[in-house]
Order: sequence, then C-alpha cells, then structure tokens
Amino acid sequence: MDRKRAAIAATAALAPAAWGTTYLVTTQLLPEGRPLLLAALRALPAGLLLLLIGRRLPRGRWWGRAAVLGTLNIGLFFPLMFVGAYRLPGGVAATLGAIQPLLVAGLSIGVLGVRPGRRSLLAGLVGVGGVALLVLKSGARLDGVGIAAMVAGIALMATGTVLIRRWGRPEGATLLDLTAWQLLAGSILLVPLAALVEGAPPALSGTNLAGFAYLGLFGTALGYVLWFRGIERLGAGPASFLGLINPVVATVGGLVVLGQTLTGWQRLGLLLALGALLVGQAPSRPAAAPVAEADRAVAASPDRVVAASPDRVVATSTDLAAVPQPAPARAAEAALATQPVART
Repeated sequence: MDRKRAAIAATAALAPAAWGTTYLVTTQLLPEGRPLLLAALRALPAGLLLLLIGRRLPRGRWWGRAAVLGTLNIGLFFPLMFVGAYRLPGGVAATLGAIQPLLVAGLSIGVLGVRPGRRSLLAGLVGVGGVALLVLKSGARLDGVGIAAMVAGIALMATGTVLIRRWGRPEGATLLDLTAWQLLAGSILLVPLAALVEGAPPALSGTNLAGFAYLGLFGTALGYVLWFRGIERLGAGPASFLGLINPVVATVGGLVVLGQTLTGWQRLGLLLALGALLVGQAPSRPAAAPVAEADRAVAASPDRVVAASPDRVVATSTDLAAVPQPAPARAAEAALATQPVART
C-alpha cells in the first residue's frame, strides 16, 4: 500500500476507533432504556453543526439519495446499535459487528460490479475469528432481540456503505455536506419516532450532556466525515475492514482503564484482527459487469466520457487495466487516464 493510501486508511480508521468507545460511553454516561432518544441526540446536533459549516443543501435527485443514505446509516442504524449495546455484552456486539466486511463483499458484487478476491473473503473470516478470540468471554449472555438488532444494523450500514461508493457525491458538494445531509435525514426519522415511542425526554445531567457531546462531536460529526472519506478514496470493501479497529480499541481501552492484561488467546485474536485489517486494504477486482452507467459510456465511446454524470462512481483506470479489454475499451482507458472526469 502506497503512503497516500495508507494515510487515508489511517485517518479513516479514527472513525471506528472513536466508535469503539460508544459501548462504554452508552453504559456509563447516557440515560438507560432510551435508544431512540440517544440516537436522535447523537445525530441531530452533529448534523446541524456540519450544515452550518457547509451551508449547502442537496439538489435534484440527491434529496432522495440523502434520505435513503440517512435512513440506512443513521435513522435505523443508530437506534439498532444502541439496542444492541443495552442488551448484549460488548464482546458479543463487537463480534457481530465484525461480519460487516463479508456483507459489504457480497453486496458489492451486485451493486458495484466488484468481485471480492479469495484473499479478501479469507481476511473477512479471519477478522471475525480474531475479534471473537479477543472479546468473547465464556458464558457470555446471548439475547435474541439484541442479536437481531445488531445484525440488522450492521446489514443496513453495509448497504449504506456500498451505496455511498456507488453514488459518490454531487458536483461541488464536500464530505461535510454529504455527512450533514445524512445526519439530518436520519434525524427527521428519529426525532418524531423517539417522541412517539419513548415520550418526553428525561432531565439530562451534566454527565449525560458530556456523553452526548463526546458522541456527537467526535464519534459522529468528525467520525462520519472521516469514514465517508475512506469509503470514497479506498473503496467500500477495504474501508469496511477498518471497522475491525472498533473492537480492538474497545477491548484494549477497557483493559487499560481496569489495569488488566491480555490473555494468550486475546493476543492471538488481536494479531488476527489486525492482520485481517491490513490484508483487507487491497483493492477489490472489478467483475465483468460495469460499476455504473458511466462505465458503459467509457466502453462504448471515449467521447461520451465527458458527458458522464459527475456524481457517479466509476471504475478507475487501474481497475480497468486489470480486466482483459477489446481495442475500443483500451482506447477509452487511455482517454480516461489523461482526463479524470469521475470521482473514485
């Protein structure tokens, strides 16, 4: 991995690292039994802050796309994760979260036309095993509702991750704008739902406010900007492997706070999880099917590339070089290499 790609991966990994503290913050600092309220108060202030910074609203079809992405990544994902945090031990929740790279790999085949290699699939399985060794404890309590919530939440976020890679972002919009749109779209669902289901919010203590401020600023506003940047620059598959940092930070942080040490099995799990994360950073290979409509324009005529919609994510020239192509496609590849017209 070159230095530029490594730097992008390192900054994107700060997001799941911050998310690794969510379980501890939720159980120690936030009100109990209010997953919808917690989700709404985490998303809404962060979305408003980013919107004030970017001061840009969606246009055209991006109103609908922002609504879809906000529902998947925020409106449904947040409360499901809080339900899992309430009802499951942290180790069980983290192990279930480790299946995300495998889900992203499967979805990428149909949505992005990207075929995961055997190495990526093996890394995904090793990552789940490593996380399990690191965080699972014998006799861990398994709650059916908590497990269902975690699996559903991870599946929704995996879908959102793939769609972000598929759609990219519109011309002139920044990652702050894209993040703000999703947070606010999710809040539009969360705020009335929280009021309807959970009633009026309780009086918040200073400890509660500190927990919300931490989750909103670092775990949400900054975290999601870095996460979406990683998806855009690295690809959906490699970015999803960065999520393995989450349980590593959660476990190691907890051990540091409690003054404990890792067992032999936990050390092995840590090495396996980090190894899977590094192996998973290799770019996936494009399948025979094109990634988006703009790819068909590239293959058909180099002259049509300029007319491709700027908010579509298409295969890069490196991806195209990995696939045997007829002469017209090679000509299109050369044209694409000399005049970048789409964001990857």
